[in-house]
Formats: sequence, structure tokens, C-alpha cells
Amino acid sequence: MNQTHAGSIERKALIFNVQKYNMYDGPGIRTIVFFKGCPLRCKWCSNPEGMDRSFQVMFKKRSCVDCGACVNACPAGIHVISPETGKHEIRRDRDCTGCRKCMEVCPQEALTISGECKTISELLKIISEDEAFYEQSGGGVTLGGGEVTAQPEAALNLLMACKQEGYNTAIETCGFTKTETILKIAEYVDLFLFDIKHMDPERHNELVGVNNELILENLKELLHRRYNVKVRMPMLKGINDSREEIDRVIQFLMPFRDYKNFKGIDLLPYHKMGVNKYNQLDRPYPIDGDPSLSDEDLSRIEGWLKEYQFPVTVVRH
Repeated sequence: MNQTHAGSIERKALIFNVQKYNMYDGPGIRTIVFFKGCPLRCKWCSNPEGMDRSFQVMFKKRSCVDCGACVNACPAGIHVISPETGKHEIRRDRDCTGCRKCMEVCPQEALTISGECKTISELLKIISEDEAFYEQSGGGVTLGGGEVTAQPEAALNLLMACKQEGYNTAIETCGFTKTETILKIAEYVDLFLFDIKHMDPERHNELVGVNNELILENLKELLHRRYNVKVRMPMLKGINDSREEIDRVIQFLMPFRDYKNFKGIDLLPYHKMGVNKYNQLDRPYPIDGDPSLSDEDLSRIEGWLKEYQFPVTVVRH
């Protein structure tokens, strides 16, 4: 663990959730630690509260009774009662301090604060509570987000601590980070769950806010260096479900298909589970319409990949 000398400060991670008993993001039963902060802005992101590396107020308007208790409790002046409407509003131009005083006084539980600073020791204690499940199922710990490499030192310290305890480790990553950063972390990662979102760099930039050259270079680097990698593809109708796009993925991955460390491809169907979170953050949902794929669509894409003997799994939550 990142135990430090007397008088020094242990490293902390800014997280927004710890999810137990997960069976989708790595082998066996897993605990997922969600890190805050991400360099991408994927239009379909289901965890918008993970984008910003800061504390954020999440506000369930329908639950609020406009009592004003939070206004008096908040030291940052984020909560106000509008003199025009008498309704509770959030001042998004002010920075939340994460004190959670508004949460504590809200009688309707209409407020939550996204973001919590945890030391590596605190996180490891939470993780260790389910050690028996890891041993029985071949599971372990997955770091996700947000983007875990946005807090590289905290991630590295937590991974090192987990390996010292003998836990299997995985990270979910978009891959958009310095190559030296991901390789440093890789020494303590048993499995990378690595996203491919779109193969065309310009279209990739339109969809997520960055191009994909660095991402694909990091993916190749991990595979060449024999780190275990499973590719994950979020699938959206009209965005990345065409035969042309899948063929480009196949062409890119074909040199690695027979590598023992290449663990196949997960197809992640689009879902709307994060839509309400955008409302709670006073953000518009970036996608118009419904780009969900039917079972027939997903089976067709799965078939295209299997034509080239790629191991493929459609992950349905």
C-alpha cells in the first residue's frame, strides 16, 4: 500500500463511486472503483458525473420541495431560491467544495454530491471486504471512470496496493494518455479493457472531442508488449455499426488476433441509463433520437467479426 513515513501525506484519489459484485468488467466477481476526470466527451457517456475532476452537485428537481434548507447550509453559495419563481436553483458557475452539508440537511434527499476523496488505504479497505468473492470466482478489482489514467499516480498506487494483496487487477480505459503513463501503470494490470470508439480520426474527434491516433498507438503498444488486452466497442446505430467501420476494426486488429494476450472483443450496446444524470447536472443530453441496436443488428456485427475468427461477446447488462 501507499503507506508513507510518519508525518507525510498518503496519496488520495477523487472517485465518484465504488460498485461491488460486478460481473461485466473483467473476470469473476469484481469491485469497480470509478475515478473522476476524463479527457474525452463521448456523446453517449453514461457517467457524465465522471467527466470533470471536481465535486459536482446532482439535483433531483422532482424531489425538491424548495424549502431552502440547503441555501443556508452551503458555504459556497451554490444553492439559491429564485426570487422570480420561488424555486430552488443551482449556480453552476460556482465551485462545489464537497462538504456535503446541503445533502445532510435536505429533507427530500434531492441532492447528492458527486466526488469523494479517498486515500489508497481507505479504498483498499473497501476492496478487501469482498476478498472471499474474488477467491471463489477468480475476480478482483477494476478501475474505471471517468478515465483512470487521468489520475495516474493515484491509480498506480492503488494498483500496486492491490497486487501486494494478491488481487487480480483490471482497468477500463479510453487509451488517451501519454504512452509512458499507460506503460508505467501496465506493470500492475492483469487486464486492460480498452475502448475502440471509431476508426476514422475526424469522426472520432466529432464524437468524443479528440482524435484517435494516440489511442490506437497505445493499444498497439500494449499488445506488442504482451500485456493482456480485451477490446471493447460501444455500439451505436448509424455511428459505428456499418460494415465499412467494422472492417476497419478488423484490419487494425488482425495482426494481433493470434496473440495470446489479445483476449477478444466485447460489443457494448448503447443504453440510456445515464440520461437522468444529465438532468441532475443541468446538462442537455448530447444524443438526439435513439441509436440503440436491435438484437438482429448486434448478431450481424458479431457475425462479421467471427468471420475472421475473432472471439466476440455481446455484453448485455
